[in-house]
Amino acid sequence: MDMGKLMKQAKKMQQEMAKIQEELTGEKIEASAGGGAVKVIVNGKQELLEVKIDPSVVNSEDIDMLQDLVLAGVNEALQQSRDLAEQKLNSITGGMGIPGLM
Repeated sequence: MDMGKLMKQAKKMQQEMAKIQEELTGEKIEASAGGGAVKVIVNGKQELLEVKIDPSVVNSEDIDMLQDLVLAGVNEALQQSRDLAEQKLNSITGGMGIPGLM
C-alpha cells in the first residue's frame, strides 16, 4: 500500500468535501405543511432560514394546530436537506456512509 498515494487521495477527498459543504450552505430547500399554510426554508447544512405562516391559519384558540404545522414543515425541510447532503456526499465517498461527515 502506497502511503503517499493514500494521503493524496485523502487530501483530495477532504478538499471535495469542503467544496460540497460550501455548496450546501448556498442551497435553499423549501417545504410546506397544511397545504402551503406553513412554508419553511432551510439551507443544505440544515440551518433554518425562514418560516412563513399564512395569516388565515393563525387562530389563538387552536395554537396546537399551528404548532403542529410548523413542526411538520421544519421536519420535512430538514429531511430534504439531509437527503440532499447525503446525495452530494455519496458522489465523493461512493456511498460508503462515513459517519460524522456532516
